[in-house]
Amino acid sequence: MQRLAETAERIAATTKKSEKVGILADFLRSLPVDDAAHAALFLSGRVFPGYDERTLQVGGALLWRSIVEVSRRTDADLTAAYRKHGDLGAASYQVLISANHTGPGVVLAEIADTFEQIAATRGPAGRAKLVIHLLAHATALEAKYIVKIITGELRIGLKESLVEEAIAKAYEAPLSEVQRADMMLGDIAGTLRLAVEGKLDQARMRMFHPIGFMLASPAETAQEALEYFQHAAVEDKYDGIRAQAHVSQGKVQLFSRTLDDVTGSFPELVPHLAAFADEAVLDGEVVAWEFPDESGTGHAKPFSQIQKRLGRKRVTRDLMAEVPVAYVVFDVLYAGGELVIDRPLAERSQILESVFANAKFVAGAPTENPQGLFVFEPAVTSNHKEQPRVLRAPVLRADSTCEVEALFEAALARGNEGLMIKDLSSPYTPGRRGRTWLKLKRELATLDVVVTAAEWGHGKRINVLSDCTFAVKRGDELVNIGKAYSGLTDAEIAEMTEYFLAHTINDRGFVRDVEPNLVLEVAFNAIMKSDRHNSGYALRFPRILRIRKDKLPEDIDTIETVEQIYARQHGVKKTA
Repeated sequence: MQRLAETAERIAATTKKSEKVGILADFLRSLPVDDAAHAALFLSGRVFPGYDERTLQVGGALLWRSIVEVSRRTDADLTAAYRKHGDLGAASYQVLISANHTGPGVVLAEIADTFEQIAATRGPAGRAKLVIHLLAHATALEAKYIVKIITGELRIGLKESLVEEAIAKAYEAPLSEVQRADMMLGDIAGTLRLAVEGKLDQARMRMFHPIGFMLASPAETAQEALEYFQHAAVEDKYDGIRAQAHVSQGKVQLFSRTLDDVTGSFPELVPHLAAFADEAVLDGEVVAWEFPDESGTGHAKPFSQIQKRLGRKRVTRDLMAEVPVAYVVFDVLYAGGELVIDRPLAERSQILESVFANAKFVAGAPTENPQGLFVFEPAVTSNHKEQPRVLRAPVLRADSTCEVEALFEAALARGNEGLMIKDLSSPYTPGRRGRTWLKLKRELATLDVVVTAAEWGHGKRINVLSDCTFAVKRGDELVNIGKAYSGLTDAEIAEMTEYFLAHTINDRGFVRDVEPNLVLEVAFNAIMKSDRHNSGYALRFPRILRIRKDKLPEDIDTIETVEQIYARQHGVKKTA
């Protein structure tokens, strides 16, 4: 482990990608295969392979107490070190060095075995004992990187993609084969072993391990969108939870864009996805759904509705009835025993159609009418109230700016965010954001707000007050409505920090209440009802557009404006 820590220090010391890859490749090549596999995993910032759903369940508080006990320093000492570095691993190194800590050192296999024991241990006391034992036996530098691995924050400028490059370089394997094997296996250590043996082509898709999601780039206008490709597939952009569905022999798992398992949040989708006869990996959006009325149409509901379903360990029947959901599918990644991401979108769409055709739903399948709404044609079932919850997203074609603009306005009228505009010849590129998928959205509105509190940032922003909580007016009172940290330049954030430090009302450690004098203009995607703030509302995806030095605090927007925007967003006319 000492050599891994020293190698990590060398990698952190250079900003050049090629040097990072070269240092790591030399290190991997010098190790026995088992140690190299452990090193590749740990230097990817992982405790267990990507496909492995286990976690250590070692929270920050437990880790903090363990470092204090091993170093025999105080909370205040560790707090000061953390404030200096903004990184718990670096802070632990500082307090251990100051305590003249001299552990005998640990080997990679021992660390991997201890991680296995921690994951299998119930109760924080037992886990803390194992963490303390590991840190006590490690050198100070080893402890620094053990803490970094546990927290998943190496912060040495090394991503898993660079580890893949290092494996390719170390074992003279084609990078594309290393990348594909790692994507299918979800196991960088297993990928290294195949590279050593020259068997990367034997990697097979591991179901129930999520693949990275393809990402879209923003387009400002319909004209800009069509500058990138001539023949476009156009879909509504749904305001829900992006989800990847893995289906095989009746087993179903849903993964979020952060690659977390969210199946338990949407249990009613499981039997409908299990109806797919083909083993498949699907890409789509889980949305709050208004099921058909007498007209036979259904549509997505605002994000504020599905937000009620998030973060719950147990979803009750009452909640499922209050906020019904559907899974709107727009792409397929794996079907017929084959990964199909390299095929063009037009071909993947045909494959997706066949996957749906082979599904045996518990109710009728939706078709699309000329208005782009879903029309349900119920099949004969024992439960006539049951509706299909897995839907094929309607796909339209557009070859001109006028056509795109008309479809955009229609999507907004249906309550959706805007459009997705996709190149029909595009492959599916996991984890990448290119110009073959474009998103065309319109910001709901902007608000002028005043900052009421500021927080110290994280990482490179540890020494600036970058996270702003802001408010609107309710009569003579200020009520908070959101928090944002993006949108300003480093120079503007530095300037704001000086201002906040000079105008602090109450210092709460990481948070400072400040005099409500600084006005910001913020943009956002939606307004939701929420008890997170005392206004009763929260902004979705707020971002700072600019500092409004030309405006006074009394000029900011009011809660009435917020209510009007919320009503307009939900298609409700606000009465005076």
